[in-house]
Amino acid sequence: MNAPRTTRPHRGLTLKLLAIALGSFAFGYALVPFYNVLCAITGLGDQTALARRAVAVEQPDLNRTITVDFMAELPSIGNWTFHPLVRSIQIHPGKLYSAEYFAQNLTGHDTVAQAVPNISPSKAAAYFHKTECFCFTPQRFAKGEARTMPVRFIVDPSLPTYLDRITLSYMFYDDSTHVGAKLIAPPANSRN
Repeated sequence: MNAPRTTRPHRGLTLKLLAIALGSFAFGYALVPFYNVLCAITGLGDQTALARRAVAVEQPDLNRTITVDFMAELPSIGNWTFHPLVRSIQIHPGKLYSAEYFAQNLTGHDTVAQAVPNISPSKAAAYFHKTECFCFTPQRFAKGEARTMPVRFIVDPSLPTYLDRITLSYMFYDDSTHVGAKLIAPPANSRN
């Protein structure tokens, strides 16, 4: 017996959808090596290359001093302690420096947090290069865990001379509250 005519169009559609799903998976799988190659070529996002370049370029301008202020912000959602260990330092452009921020998870459960940096004035952002930073990846914290997190940076000596003060601030988000809010939904069989 032949299959009914209505299943043939569905079979073709099913095969097309399966091909699209497999193609999407292959494309997503190929993005990781493609990203690594792109980073190696351009130097963008390649933290190892940035660190090597910062050490190689380190030629401090000892005749110039810049104040770098450190700030921390917490959103209203979540329960954290987060602050810089030092409020400001005096630096010489072209020299590699390190600073630390302290964070403690007070949410009552294991969680993941993400720091989002901001550099002001905005004109200084192009000259402020982080070679190591806790903001590069999400940070996993156990319940009650506290730790210091480093940021290593170098200010390019070509920073315009009228800029003598830079502020590095971080907004520290609890990623689990962001994801959790999206997961909360009424049960499928509930009636409104």
